[in-house]
Parts: sequence; C-alpha cells; structure tokens
Amino acid sequence: MNTLTLFSPSGVVPRAASLALAARRLQALGFAVRTDEAALARRQRFAGDDATRLQALHRVAREAPAVAMATRGGYGLTPLLDTIDWPLLARAAERGTNWAGHSDFTALQLALWAHTGAASWAAPMAVTDFGRPQREGGVDEVTADCFAEAMCGELEAVGFRTAAGFDGLLLKGPLWGGNLSMLCSLIGTRHFPRPARVRGGVLFIEDVNEHPYCVERMLLQLAQGGVLASQRALLVGDLGGWTPSPLDRGYRVASMLQRVREHVRIPILTGLPFGHVPTKVTLPVGRRVTLAVQGRDVLIGW
Repeated sequence: MNTLTLFSPSGVVPRAASLALAARRLQALGFAVRTDEAALARRQRFAGDDATRLQALHRVAREAPAVAMATRGGYGLTPLLDTIDWPLLARAAERGTNWAGHSDFTALQLALWAHTGAASWAAPMAVTDFGRPQREGGVDEVTADCFAEAMCGELEAVGFRTAAGFDGLLLKGPLWGGNLSMLCSLIGTRHFPRPARVRGGVLFIEDVNEHPYCVERMLLQLAQGGVLASQRALLVGDLGGWTPSPLDRGYRVASMLQRVREHVRIPILTGLPFGHVPTKVTLPVGRRVTLAVQGRDVLIGW
C-alpha cells in the first residue's frame, strides 16, 4: 500500500473536517494516509508561520512517503524558497516520493526542477479536491482515478480535445508549468528553471480569478522574455473565476489568446483539463513527454 502524507506548505486549512474527509477518500483509493502534525496550524492566513511550514516540508522530505500531497494552495511557498533544502527534497524524490499539488505549489515544483532536476506531479490537492463536500459535488471521479493511477505508476498518458487546426501535430519535450501567476513570479530569480532546461519544452498553464487582460500581460511577459519562443507548444488549462467588466466589449479568454498568437508562432492548444476546477488530470512536471494530435484529440504520453 502506498503511503501518502498530507502537509500544509501554504494557506491555512479553513475546516479540519475537510481534511479528515480528504484523508478518508484517499484511504478508500488504497493509500495509507498520514496527516502531518502541523497540517492544521494557523497563523493569520497561513498554515502556521514560515518556520512551521518549512519544518513541515523538510519533515515530510525526511520521511519520504510514496506521495507528499499539499492540503491546499493559496499563498505561502514564495517566502520559503530561499530557505528550502532542495537536495533534501530531491533525495526524497529519488527514494520514490511523488510531490503532488498545484496552484501555489507550482512555486515548489518549478524551483525543485530548477535546482535539482527532480520531477513532481501537477495534481489534485487534499482540501480543495478530495475534501470537497458531497453537497458541492464531492470529489470528481476522473480526478480521483487519474491521480491514483499516476501515483501507482500505472498512468502513462492523458488526453483531451482541443480546437480544430492542429491535426497531425507531433512533438517531444519536457512538460513543465502550472499556475501562471506563480510561474511568472519566479522569473528573474534563481528558482526559475534555466533556459537550457526549458528549451524545446511543452509549457502548460492555468490560473483562477485573473481577468484575461492579466493573463495576456503575463503571457506577453513570457513572450518578450524569450520563454514562449523557446517552447514547442503552449497548453492552456482552465482560466476561470474572473469577473467581466463593462469595458471588455467582447474581450474574453478566446480573444485574448488570439491576441497572444499574434506575438508568438508556437501552437497554442486550449482545452487541457487542469486548474482550479473539479475535473483535472494529473501531469508530470519536469518529465519528457510526447504530444500527438489526431483530429481534435490530443494525447500526452510519458
């Protein structure tokens, strides 16, 4: 039975009952679940102060469970990046630990890859996915099954449908990315993957509560910094949760992406089932993948 530890490196867990529900659901999937001693710590909007969260992260790394899952995102990893023992986290990965999460966890995933080359998993999280009450829809079956298969080593590919126009596209490269805001926050720091590591990559993004003009600005930052031009493709996940403005006059996600396409020549594929949504696939971060498109069907294999 795979061991799975729940820990809180970022935002506070609002309700202990949600974490307990997540643990039960993960146990039902076959995991031997342990909850870190500081998972329910509180300090303002954080899961304990910086020292508490850093100690929890290092404690989990020393234990090296099969899966280390973040309870939730929010904010809290950025203040820790300069003090994290990256070789310790990489050694845990070498011993078989799958670091799993998304949202704020993107900062850890990209920095871990940048510093050590260790891969991780863009994946559901305890509270926001497995801890969702049944009255709010419960845990999504696709999300749960995809995650369980990935953590057991049985998942070799994921697929989705995109817009027309990419039939026959075939490429290979390292898959990387995650939350767009977190990714852009690392640019210019030593925690952003160096150009040689991301060159020829397949970049995937998602975000929440960001108006399309904010997403456009971040994507153009990547374009003007030379990051997008070095990629083989850009995969766009969910970009929901934003509030329309009377000033938009038809400016939406689709029109924003069309504007971005005027600045870059790489394929931009929409429809990736990933982000702050109930249904999400589990994706390897920092592993080489093959992307193939047949008609409108996209397959990402590793």
